[in-house]
Amino acid sequence: MQAIHVDTKPIEGQKPGTSGLRKKTRVFMEPHFLENYVQSIFDGIGGITGKTLVVGGDGRYFNDRAIQVILRMMAANGAARAIVGQGGILSTPAASHLIRKRGTDGGLILSASHNPGGPDEDFGLKYNGPNGGPASEGVTDRIFARTREIDGYRIVEAHDVDIGTVGERALGDMAVEVVDPVADYAALMEELFDFDKIKGLLSSGFTLRFDAMHAVTGPYAKAILEDRLGAAEGSVVNAVPSPDFGGGHPDPNPIWAHELMATMTSPEAPDFGAASDGDGDRNMIVGKGAYVTPSDSLAVLVANATLAPAYREGLKGVARSMPTSGAADRVAEALGIDCYETPTGWKFFGNLLDAGRATICGEESAGTGSDHVREKDGLWAVLLWLNILAEKRQPVSQLMAEHWAEYGRNYYSRHDYEAVEADVAAGIMDDLRAALPDLPGREVGGLTVDAADEFSYTDPVDESVARQQGLRIFFEGGGRAVFRLSGTGTEGATIRVYLERLETDSDRLQMGAQEALAPIIAAAEAISGVRARSGRDAPDVIT
Repeated sequence: MQAIHVDTKPIEGQKPGTSGLRKKTRVFMEPHFLENYVQSIFDGIGGITGKTLVVGGDGRYFNDRAIQVILRMMAANGAARAIVGQGGILSTPAASHLIRKRGTDGGLILSASHNPGGPDEDFGLKYNGPNGGPASEGVTDRIFARTREIDGYRIVEAHDVDIGTVGERALGDMAVEVVDPVADYAALMEELFDFDKIKGLLSSGFTLRFDAMHAVTGPYAKAILEDRLGAAEGSVVNAVPSPDFGGGHPDPNPIWAHELMATMTSPEAPDFGAASDGDGDRNMIVGKGAYVTPSDSLAVLVANATLAPAYREGLKGVARSMPTSGAADRVAEALGIDCYETPTGWKFFGNLLDAGRATICGEESAGTGSDHVREKDGLWAVLLWLNILAEKRQPVSQLMAEHWAEYGRNYYSRHDYEAVEADVAAGIMDDLRAALPDLPGREVGGLTVDAADEFSYTDPVDESVARQQGLRIFFEGGGRAVFRLSGTGTEGATIRVYLERLETDSDRLQMGAQEALAPIIAAAEAISGVRARSGRDAPDVIT
């Protein structure tokens, strides 16, 4: 077995975003593209000689082939050990847990999260550090810098390694340890939650439906919800991971999880519904006829976390991304704990979690998690909901009504304008940024602008600063509109408009979100012109 050096040169378009590098699958399959980026990761983290890395992904198309390349490059670069999920499968939160449990030097996670998969769809790769969380800004910058100067990569010439069978084998001088992808994660969940209490709920006639969306969470949900907790066989649907996610879009929201939504609004609806995404880090929660927004879900989990064993002694704090609604802030204030507002991207929660300043974190994009790992965790959120419901023994709709009655309701929605031409999207954002200083005091459609700014964040732990994190417009009375360019797509640009209004009148807590937000929606369009300038009659996706 021989390690060789392959001459190469920099390839444009290898700047990682908040969740690593995402491109069309065929781009990753182009000559040297994957290899250049992998070598840049190794070089950017100071080399991997003698190190141990976790490797796994969500099973999307090209996952298996890419892992074989990564293993051969690890061996050529002097790694001591690769810990690989059986079949190349590891959910993102399970990978984070494995990195932490085994004390490795980090891991490579192959996923484009909630983006569709297949030869003509999306692929992604990211490096997570030794704490189990996404690479820091500094590490990401070093990786990108290396992509711009790379002149070669190292790889061994070898046959494929058997990653389908649990056990240990050698690739040159490197050990390849193939592990059950579910076992360690399931054991962790059993430590965090009262499985006996949840079993009691499920044996009392309480029914559930979990839609794995043909993605990575299927094996985890089957093993935990059905095998360990006793949910009826068939409660977990679309449970076999597919390279193209069954031809669907593995994003757990009412648009893409429409089959689950139809089930949950039917006369035969189960008591509880949930879904997860491509790599298992996002979640959607639905009660019988009651959709729970991710922002509200975060607030409910914070308000009731002490009902689960892991959090009985209370929370150290809570953190949310800036575009996420302020619902959790109101709960944190009532509990007397700190609430942090960070930029979008789970890596910004990492310092707070590592420093013991926060216990639960969440994003409006359906990501919620706690200090048990350093990633958001879809199945964790589902299990915490079930633990809460097992204690309260009430329908989701009643729980939400009581929560809003106590804390008020932050009506909330996100409008996405997808695949906008990059120069058009930049122009919309640049013009709005230039207009911010003149907006306070302006009346738009009966609403008065109270303040407007561009969000910047100073990390309270390391004092690092993240600038240009989103444009914010605040209206008198508790309304808000936020504009951001998304970093999760692979074509054009996506403009996300986040809309929010606080309501505390008990007679106005059961309105439809779009109805309640109509004045905010109109004002946001009047100020930005995003719909007209992007050439759309309406947003491409409303959640």
